[in-house]
Amino acid sequence: MIQSPAAPAVPAMPLDTGLDTGLATGLDTGSVPSVAHGPTAEPTRVLAHFEDWARNTPQAPAVIDGTRIWTYQDLDAAAALVAADLADRVRPGDLVGVCLDRSTALVVTACALARLGAVYLPLGPRPGERRIQAVTEDLDVACLIGDPGVLPEEHRSGEHFPLPLPTDGVNAPAVAVAAFADSVRGTRRAPEGALYAVLTSGSTGRPKAVAVAESSLSVALDWYRSETGLAPGDRQSLLIGVAFDPHLLELWAALTSGAALVPAPDDTRWDSHVLTDWWRDTGLTHAVAATPTVEPLLDRPWPQDLKLRHLVVGGDRMRRRPAADVTATVHNAYGPAEATVVTTTHTMRGTDPEAGDQSPPPIGTALPGVTLVVTDDEGRPVARGQEGELRVGGHCLALGYLDPELTARRFTAPAPELGTPAVDRLYRTGDRVRMNSDGSLDFLGRLDDQVKISGVRIEPVEVEAAFEQDPRVRTAVVTVLRDSSGHGRLVAHVRLADGAEPAAGDLLAAVRSWIPEQAVPTAVRIVDGFPLDANGKVDRPALAARAHAHAPESPMTAATDDLAGADADAAAVATATERLVLTTVRDLLGRPETGLDDHFSDAGGTSVVAARLLATVERETGVRLRAPELLRSTNLRAFAALLDQRLTARPEGA
Repeated sequence: MIQSPAAPAVPAMPLDTGLDTGLATGLDTGSVPSVAHGPTAEPTRVLAHFEDWARNTPQAPAVIDGTRIWTYQDLDAAAALVAADLADRVRPGDLVGVCLDRSTALVVTACALARLGAVYLPLGPRPGERRIQAVTEDLDVACLIGDPGVLPEEHRSGEHFPLPLPTDGVNAPAVAVAAFADSVRGTRRAPEGALYAVLTSGSTGRPKAVAVAESSLSVALDWYRSETGLAPGDRQSLLIGVAFDPHLLELWAALTSGAALVPAPDDTRWDSHVLTDWWRDTGLTHAVAATPTVEPLLDRPWPQDLKLRHLVVGGDRMRRRPAADVTATVHNAYGPAEATVVTTTHTMRGTDPEAGDQSPPPIGTALPGVTLVVTDDEGRPVARGQEGELRVGGHCLALGYLDPELTARRFTAPAPELGTPAVDRLYRTGDRVRMNSDGSLDFLGRLDDQVKISGVRIEPVEVEAAFEQDPRVRTAVVTVLRDSSGHGRLVAHVRLADGAEPAAGDLLAAVRSWIPEQAVPTAVRIVDGFPLDANGKVDRPALAARAHAHAPESPMTAATDDLAGADADAAAVATATERLVLTTVRDLLGRPETGLDDHFSDAGGTSVVAARLLATVERETGVRLRAPELLRSTNLRAFAALLDQRLTARPEGA
């Protein structure tokens, strides 16, 4: 069990409302310290809110899953059945790994585990086998819930208990079981009072788990309902990937407000057009989405026939403000998993004077119950306008990691200069920020080696460790390559073991079972050695510069001879469409060796890359293709041929 380093996990005293500028600090008397408090907040209950709606509005829609509507009464009854089936094998406080996608089955499972007092540990619908093995070796996971066909071997061959979970609707499992492994379980349990735990990137090569109390989530939910007006009759998205904690904000925000939750089909994350069509077709009024998913929407006219009133975006730096034609209120949100999903927000509307501004908006001001402190290296507040590390305190804080030593390092007692007895510990985010005079924050980057790719925090050392599990690899170093728009991708520089001659694609396939999709590098470069700096350490900037030097030109400026690489012999006969497709894919993936005979996924393509490829194709040709058409194409040549067919079929002048 984890204990906080200095005091209980949730402060006993409410925080002051407004900005506290009268702190006793070591700053000059004329300066204002970079400390800000959100409005006062008191924790409430999460499950009890849902149960109140189930009791008071039993026939109201709780989940709209395709053509099927689950009422609050239906959902409550289904959760009760699952909880009853698990009660003899799952105890309060047990970690339960959930391997389900965004679906009614997931919602029922979350409610059932909350009712049991078990700790919901979302692992995603297709967890990498080695990643899950590492998790279950470290953590005391009672069982995994999911389709046995996608569970790790250890759990496929273990004891299975069928569960009465829905097997129809969006992203539904074919069959659902609680799978118990025969092997010895890990020793780390969730701390007392945890509602859920999520995995974050770990510097040891193994994911680390952070546990969050019901009271902390309740404060974020209370803010969400108040800020967005989510209420009965509204429809809330369930769009965020299940392995990431923002999906819990979506799920419980709907169920604690009497609104309906709408699970998203998988193809919504691949194509921004499909996403807006889904918003329109389902009549969504509220949505949460990752920043990279929303960015393409801001580059074209906003659809004017949406019912969407509020859109919360986060996970990555927003690079521009929404334009004046955006009819939804957009909330630019920031918050690490260690501070319960969302910590600060900046609200933007199409009527704002700054609408359409091409500069990044701030990440906003503190939510209720949140304290923000920008500090120097010693933990002392810096003056407003100065850069420093963001530390967060208040009701939002997680209970801690399931590793007590790591908790003690990252959740620390505030410096005496802070002078606020209601805040007994602060989480060191590792993010470099600047606090403005109004208490809002500008995000400036990371202080450590951690990076964000497609909205997900990743420690390159974890990816390196995944490569080094392969006996064919002696050493791996991972760097980040960013394009002119600031989008990042990972590049792995690999030194092979003596006698090993694997293809880069084989190495990528091996690491996929260790790390999430967003952490898989788009390129692997085989090297004989690494440049060293004056201290004898690997010179990562020099490696990154080498990768940048080999990056291909953008598709708009690429010439025919840019096809040199895997298909050099075909360069002379490649069509203009093939050149567009190939150079775009090479540019997005940072893999100049990619050829027309490669399949998009095998070349390292992800959902975010697919969305950018489809957007570029539409911008350059006027033809809109869908993600399934890309994925079904046998290779990039076939995808280009499909694009040629659509171009030919268009009437003259279209």
